[in-house]
Amino acid sequence: MRLPIAFLLFVLAAPVFGQAIAPDCSLVAGWQQHGPVRSHEADNLFEYMNGNAEGYLIYQFQRMKGVTCKQGPVTLVFDISEMADADSAYGMFAANRDQRLPSEALGMGGQIVPRKVIFAKDKYYVEIAADPAGDHTATLRAFATAMDKRIQGRTSLPDAVSWFPTEKLVKDSIRMVPESLLGLRILQRGWVAQYESGKAFIMREATPEAAAQTMEKLKARIGQSGQVEAAKIGEDGFKATDKYLGRMSVFRKGRYLGGYANLGEGQDGVALAAALAAKVR
Repeated sequence: MRLPIAFLLFVLAAPVFGQAIAPDCSLVAGWQQHGPVRSHEADNLFEYMNGNAEGYLIYQFQRMKGVTCKQGPVTLVFDISEMADADSAYGMFAANRDQRLPSEALGMGGQIVPRKVIFAKDKYYVEIAADPAGDHTATLRAFATAMDKRIQGRTSLPDAVSWFPTEKLVKDSIRMVPESLLGLRILQRGWVAQYESGKAFIMREATPEAAAQTMEKLKARIGQSGQVEAAKIGEDGFKATDKYLGRMSVFRKGRYLGGYANLGEGQDGVALAAALAAKVR
C-alpha cells in the first residue's frame, strides 16, 4: 500500500506546486475582480500589448497573468509577467524604472509613482497601473507589498549587477541590454553601467570556449578601425581605440567578457578593467 499512497499524495500535491504566480484583487480589502483573468504567452502577447509586446519579448518573456481590480471609481490593471530567469525580470524592471525617482524595497528592486508600481522578484515582473488620474501611491504600495510577500524566490540583485564598482557610478544606471551590447551584434545579452566618464559592461557566454570565440571576433571587429594591443587582464585582454566606442579595455574570464568603453583621457582603462575582472565569479 505504501507505493500507491505515496503516488496519490504526489498527484494531489502536484497542482499546488505547479501553480503559477497570479495577481489577486483580494490582496487588499475592499477590492473586487472586474472581468475574467487574462492569460497571455509569447505568441499572443501582441493581442494585449499591441506595439509594446516586443519590449517584453526581448527580455525572454514566457507568459503573463493579469486581472482588473475595482473599488468605486478606481480601476487597477494588475499584470504579472514570468520571464525566463531572474536576470531577465530585473532587466525588465531596470528598463522601465525612472532613474530620476527613488526605488522601493520590493523584491530585487521596485518603484512606485502616483499611478503605477513596478517591481521584480525572482523571475517575475509585476506591474500595477491605476486609473483615473490622481495619487494612488498608498493603494499601489499595499498591493505591491502583499504580492511581494506571496512570491517566493530571489530578492538579491543579479550577480553581474553587484560586480560593477560603485565609485563614480551614475545612480541607477545599470541596465540589461538584451541584444547587441555596446551596439555590436557579436555581443549578445549583457549588462552595462554608466560612469561619470565611460561605461562598463559584462556579458556571459554559455561556456568558456564560446567566450573565447566571441573575444576573437571582438578583437577582429575592433581591429578594423583601430589597433588592438594585448593587455594583462583576466585570462585574455586587450586595449584599443575604436571609432565609435573610443578608448576601451576588454577582458575575458571564464565564460564572461567585460570591460570599459568610451573612457576619458587620462583614465587607466586596463586598471579599471582588471578591478572589474577581479569581481567576476
